[in-house]
Formats: sequence, structure tokens, C-alpha cells
Amino acid sequence: MCGIAGYTGWACRADRGADQLARMCASIRHRGPNDEGRFVAPDVGLSMRRLSVIDVEGGAQPLANEDESVWIVFNGEIYNHRDLRPRLMARGHKFRTNSDTECLVHLYEDVGDRLVHELRGMFAFALWDVRRQRLFAARDRLGIKPLYYWEYGGGVAFASELRAFLALPEFPRTLDPTAIGYFLTLGYVPDPLAVFAGVRKLPPGHTLTWERDRGVVIERYWAAADVQEHPISEREAVEEFNRLFAEAVRYHLESDVPLGAFLSGGIDSSSVVAHMARMMDRPVRTFSIGFDERAFNEAPHAASVARAIGTEHTELIVRPDADSLVESVVAGFDEPFSDPSALPTYIVSRLARRDVTVALSGDGGDELFGGYTRYAEMVRRTEFGPTTRKAVGAVARLLPHISPGRNRLLDLARTRRGRYAATVALAPSLGGGGIARPEISALIPSLDRLLDPWFEPARHRDFIYQMGLVDLQTYLPGDILTKVDRMSMAVSLEARVPFLDHHVVEFALSLPSALKLRDGTGKWLVRRAIERVVPKSVLEHPKQGFAVPLGAWFRHELAHRVQRLSSPGARVHEFTDVNAVRRIATEHRIGRRDHSWMLWRAMVLDIWLNCLDEGVLSRPSPGIDMFADSAPARAAAS
Repeated sequence: MCGIAGYTGWACRADRGADQLARMCASIRHRGPNDEGRFVAPDVGLSMRRLSVIDVEGGAQPLANEDESVWIVFNGEIYNHRDLRPRLMARGHKFRTNSDTECLVHLYEDVGDRLVHELRGMFAFALWDVRRQRLFAARDRLGIKPLYYWEYGGGVAFASELRAFLALPEFPRTLDPTAIGYFLTLGYVPDPLAVFAGVRKLPPGHTLTWERDRGVVIERYWAAADVQEHPISEREAVEEFNRLFAEAVRYHLESDVPLGAFLSGGIDSSSVVAHMARMMDRPVRTFSIGFDERAFNEAPHAASVARAIGTEHTELIVRPDADSLVESVVAGFDEPFSDPSALPTYIVSRLARRDVTVALSGDGGDELFGGYTRYAEMVRRTEFGPTTRKAVGAVARLLPHISPGRNRLLDLARTRRGRYAATVALAPSLGGGGIARPEISALIPSLDRLLDPWFEPARHRDFIYQMGLVDLQTYLPGDILTKVDRMSMAVSLEARVPFLDHHVVEFALSLPSALKLRDGTGKWLVRRAIERVVPKSVLEHPKQGFAVPLGAWFRHELAHRVQRLSSPGARVHEFTDVNAVRRIATEHRIGRRDHSWMLWRAMVLDIWLNCLDEGVLSRPSPGIDMFADSAPARAAAS
């Protein structure tokens, strides 16, 4: 696991290349505190920061093939590299290391760009073909690992985080108002957008190619919507899930450094840990945290599950200094990001990093197997016809914002897709109860149309499947995986997600919805498959998200930040309406309505913009202070 950065084709002096790479690497050293490497040649530079996990002594990067005609920098893990190695050796390739990275260069020599189809893992890599003077980059199918690119000066730069671009004096730092509008709507900036104009995220399942005469070309190599439904009996499905998931967990256990797991006591994390316990020759190291507010404390349940499985468990009950923690967490993201569960994710990552370098998590199970409670709630709702929706909406918009039932009427006036969008998004417009300035909200589709690009490819499948597919392509990479990547990497911890092994994903996408959501209960298949693997309490425990007591914090520890948002000089008002922010702050303070999510979104944007202005975001994530970075940089030159 590491962070990568580089460029090609830039219109700049060759002697500046090493300095540019040094700046880019320094900004992301939290992603790899153990080592640094660079490859610099005319018109190209590749660099990386390494967190040593596999082949600790020999897996340094950038890495080349035998004749140094192909160079690569790579972030992630290729779990099937040991399966690929014998075939590559039989074809005459010579290996100098035991690392998974070396498989990539030899596989590229054999099959070219098609190598992505043979990879089982999480990855973002950039490969330089010396003979063809060509950059080839790719991101894994689900978007577990990030990759940004910036077209500039006739060439392209790439990086694991935007910090690497911010570290360059020539980077313009111009904010994209559409990206800000989507942030105020979704709480994150969805791909391919990035918060800075001219920068894009490489979408999951896509490749990037750059050649001087063609420029940047983006191509898709995998799409979740392409997986077709296949008939299967419940018994067969249970057997196949158990086989595939056990195999995925086994692949995810490879590590040359200490390894453990996050354990909340929920179905997904308990499934991962229970399988780990069956495969490892020592107790699994597990980690959980809880808040001292009872309603937000899952630690006792996690501890009881740990005892039943027999793990070596570490828990931490915290009453954090919310005010200072917010600053660190917001600064840990290279884009505005407002999922408040980032706070406990950051804390549990710091807790785990004391003892392990790799931690497995249960992320992805909800999207794949119908686990979110909103799926069952949407199935129960009645959808009205266009005429009724129009009439209801007209009545709702005539009512003042504080009128009881207004939001319910607005919801009834939406299409089915729009009502689902309202479960994962906030309307940004002032008329919809949002806080965005009119010129910002005008850039964003209405909630009825917001998710159409992701709904349309699955319009032939039932609505349960459609909701999961939309989340798999939007909420999962944009929110969940971004949160886990940034907060774990902030403390140099590698997080792995067995549920997102693409064999498990494709199996889940092929299932009929009746095996996922049945009688209002989600994860039907997973429950049947693991009932003899996990303690009974796991299946009986009500679902609870990784939540924090936002409502109380905004009335106490964070009240001064809410007050600051209402001031005319607040940085956030470049994009939000000051009167709208004052309204929701007042309504929340007096208890008329809970505006926690909207206030959190406004507060995060305000803090993030200040961090940008102060230069904080061009430096490593604040979690870096946990570790010494004493490894010298190594450089490869051509």
C-alpha cells in the first residue's frame, strides 16, 4: 500500500522533474512512511511513497521489467499475484522480487492493456512504456483505491490525492462550482468530478492512456451493470456465497506485517472476522471503539462477539474533544467530505495502527446484499402518478419551511427515483430547503433526476436491484471507500475489503433480489450463509450505523462553529446563502428541527476552505505525526 504521483508530457524544464516529484511525494508521505522512490527521465516522472506490506525488503518502487523498458508505480494489493507468477515465469520472465508489483510489469509485457482483466485486488497504478513513450494507468473495478489526473501543459499529471497537485506552485487551485454543488447535495464529490477545475477522478473500472499525439484517453474495462441475473436456488446460492467469500478472505490475509480487523459486531464485520479465525493459526486481532453516549456505543456488543469468536480484542470508549478532532478529520480529506462517521473511522484506525499495519473491514456488504434499511423502507412506499405528484408538490411549495408535514409532502411529490435520492442526498436549492446559492444549485439536477445516470443502465431490473447498483456506483466509492481510504491512510494503515473481491461482487449482482431482501429483512442470503459461522447475537442485533452524536455536539461542543457559520464573513458563504444557513442554525438550536446533516455539511465546507487557504491541504494528513519518517529517498534515473 502506498501513494503514487507523477507526470508526463509537461511543458517544463527537465531539471525541474526531480523537484516536482519530491514536492508531490512529500505531500502524501502519510500514505507510505517506510520508503520513497522516483524514476525520472526526459518528459516523464514516476514517484511513490511506500507502506511496506508484501516483500518488505525487496518490493521497492518504482519497479521495472528486465530491460527497464517498462516502469510502474502501484498503490494497492494484487491478491492473485502468486497465481500469476508461475505462468509468467514459464513464459521466460525473470523475477527479482517477491512483490505483487513485479507481476504487473511482466503481465503488461504479455497482454498489454488487457492485464486489468486478470487482476484480483485493489489497485491504482501508472505504467510508463519507454519504447512507445506511453503512460497507461488504471483503477480497480470498485474504486477501492483513488487516482486523480490533471491535464496541463500538453501532458498529464496523476496522484493518489489532490495534495500532490496542491504542492506544485503551478497548480491553479481554481474551485469547480459544480463539484461544490454536488458536495452540498451528496456530501462528497462524485467521480469523475474533482473539487478543482481541470482535475478529474479516474472512475472505478476505467483506464487512462496518454500519448503525445492523442492526449488523454479514458476507457471503461468493467461495469457492474453488465452483470446479468442468473436463476439459482437458495441452497445453491448459500453454498456458492460461502465458497467465494471464504476464498476472498483467504486471499486478503496475505501479509508480511501484522494484520487484524475492524469489528463492530454487525453482520459484515463479524462474517469477515469469523472466517479469519478459521483460517489463521493465532487469534485474530480485532479493534472497535464506542462513544460514552449509550445510543452511540456499539462497543459492548462488539466485545461480546469478539469473545464468542475468540479474538484478541482491543476496544476504546471515547469522549473525544469533538472540536479539535473535527479539524484533524476535515484536513485529512483532499476534497470536502461530510460523512460524520469519518470521525470514528479515524479513531479506530489510529487504535488499530498501534498493533497492526493491515486491517480487514466489512464494507460493501450492504450495497451488494440489500443491507441498508432504506431499501426495505422504499419497497414499502406507495408511488403516485404524475398528476398527483404535481398537485402535492404545488401545495408543499406554498407552505413555509417550518410547516409540519411540508417535507413529507415534498417527498410524496417526487418520482420513485427521486424519493430514493432523498434518502442519500439533500436538496441544495433554497426552495427545496437547502442552503446553496442559486447559481450553485442551478448546476445540480433535481432530486428526481439526480441519480438517473446510474439508474438507467439497470432499468430492466427490479427496484431493489437498482437501488443497490446505484449505491455501488455512487455512495460506495464516493463516500464509504473514500472515508476508509483517507482515514486509514492518514495513519498509514492498510484497509482491505473482502466483500469487494470482484468475484463476490459479480456473484451478488447476478442474484435475484428475493435472495437479498425478504419480508423486510436485508442480507437474507448472507444471514443464511453465516448462521453457523457467527454468534447468534450477530443475527439478532439491530442494525446500527457507525454514528456520532451530531445533534448534541452542535448544541454544545460545536455550538460556536454553528454560530460562526451564521456570520457574513464565513468562508462557506462563497457557495451558500447566509440567511438560509442562519435559518437552519436557529431551528436546530431551539430544537424546532434537527438539521445536523446540513449543518455538518456547511461546517465541513467552511473548515475545508480555510484549510485550503492556509496551505494545510498541500501538506501530509495530520495523522502523520504518529510515525517517524526516517527512510531516505531512493531514486532511479534514466
